[in-house]
Amino acid sequence: MLDSDLAELYGVTTGNLNKAVKRNLRRFPDDFMFRLTVEEMDVLLFQIGRAKKPGSGGRRIPPHVFTEHGVAMLSSVLNSDRAADVNVAIMRTFVKLREMLATNRDLARKVQEHDQKITLLIEAVQGLLTIPPQKKNPIGFVPSED
Repeated sequence: MLDSDLAELYGVTTGNLNKAVKRNLRRFPDDFMFRLTVEEMDVLLFQIGRAKKPGSGGRRIPPHVFTEHGVAMLSSVLNSDRAADVNVAIMRTFVKLREMLATNRDLARKVQEHDQKITLLIEAVQGLLTIPPQKKNPIGFVPSED
């Protein structure tokens, strides 16, 4: 999740969130938090269609991005009741997301297995339904092939 989105959820400014993180950098290794590259930030801004507000300078540096573990660590850095409540909600969302992905993977595998069986069944039925062309007796004079 982006630092700006988390700051909004936690009810703090992005700057204050990043200051709290900076004071506690030891708690945020690379697998908990990383910074987008300038190119990644440009792609992200293009995809979500954010435009600068008139009179605002916008971001000067790319945002921090927090993984699930980084979000969990933020609750210890931002010590407030709201931070704890938001953290619980985010963790529950991550758990639900993992469950949905696992369920969909199983469902996709089952559908693929059934599709293969249905394809075999359809081919077998089509083979039974295909009527071989009957040899018709020609009408009229047919010259011999001799």
